[in-house]
Amino acid sequence: MLVLKRIKTIPAWALLSLVMNGLLFLTVLLVMQETSQVSEERSSVLPQANASVLEPMLAADSRIIPQLGKHHRLNYQQWISLLRREAKALAARNPKHVTILLGDSITLWFPQELLPGRKTWLNQGISGQSSGGLLERLDLMDSLQPEAIYIMVGINDLVWGKQDAYLLNSYEGIILYLKQAHPQAKVVVQSILPHGAENSTWVGRDRLLVLPNSRIRAVNQELKAIADAYNVYFLDLYPLFANGDGNLRADLTTDGIHLNRAGYLVWRTAIALFDQVELFPE
Repeated sequence: MLVLKRIKTIPAWALLSLVMNGLLFLTVLLVMQETSQVSEERSSVLPQANASVLEPMLAADSRIIPQLGKHHRLNYQQWISLLRREAKALAARNPKHVTILLGDSITLWFPQELLPGRKTWLNQGISGQSSGGLLERLDLMDSLQPEAIYIMVGINDLVWGKQDAYLLNSYEGIILYLKQAHPQAKVVVQSILPHGAENSTWVGRDRLLVLPNSRIRAVNQELKAIADAYNVYFLDLYPLFANGDGNLRADLTTDGIHLNRAGYLVWRTAIALFDQVELFPE
């Protein structure tokens, strides 16, 4: 009887959150089981943040889809110019169900073919992006009317020595800008992913070793609090990518910070389920 009374006192939103996390965890477990046999020859050689990038081409079916083509090395201002052109081209076509990805190289290299279907995706990731840099370029999307915006940024801030307060203040600015510029959009703050710690092979491994994953977890808690305060969504991806020690799972990464194909499949499943259960329930 006491247990029943306690259950009745749990707020509805808390029960929904528990159910959502449980469904998400079970679904991702199934996906990871299905993809556990995918060999590294297929998944480990994804382009990295400082590698050559592919020139996106405008597709004829009203979506902007990155196509294989000439490789170019773009500096930051060239990236800004490219993303501005892509956003304007998409706005001119005015397709339905526009969903935007904002972030750094982890977002940038999300394979287009793995993104959930029945949506028009626009990837606005930039290699090496900081939270402050993202805040400064949000006007690139002013002409768009997205139905959802997914944000993941912050690992570069922490790796390169920015204080937590800088990152959190930038996030507040990002959320405020998006809510004002795109009041119809559902804004989703995604948690910062763990890194591989001692098992990392990334070129900046030394910087990762002085950044404990416990700090990333603490920052994620602050990001959730900010999302709640501004009435936007929070998608906690951290538990899906962490091993028993709280580090990035070796089978989901290429170098301890960037994701391989299996990692993107996990992320894709999380977004698809979150979209159906939280953002647009039928």
